Amino acid sequence: MSATLAALKRNRAARYRYQAARARRDMRTWQVERRRRTRHLIELGGLVVKAGIVELTGDDRTMIYGALFWIADKLQSEDGERARCVWTKLGKMAFELGWPADAHDVSQPQQDRT
Repeated sequence: MSATLAALKRNRAARYRYQAARARRDMRTWQVERRRRTRHLIELGGLVVKAGIVELTGDDRTMIYGALFWIADKLQSEDGERARCVWTKLGKMAFELGWPADAHDVSQPQQDRT
């Protein structure tokens, strides 16, 4: 009896391993799109962390969400194009220089800050 139970457990474990391996290789269109979207969201979250926003806000998601709304409002305003230019320059500099997460206090002239 115990040999049969052990064999059943091994069979179940093998079946789960097979299903997991099959799921990793499954390339249905909806799964590929879901994985692409998930990767995109993870990368965006990484930018939030890399910019030091999580540490500066104490991981306050309400504050981070509000700041994102403020950014969206700024981009839709009449000053949106200027903000895009300034933020794009800052982002390019950060990527090129490989700024760490604590480099959020970029020293630049006050008139360039948006």
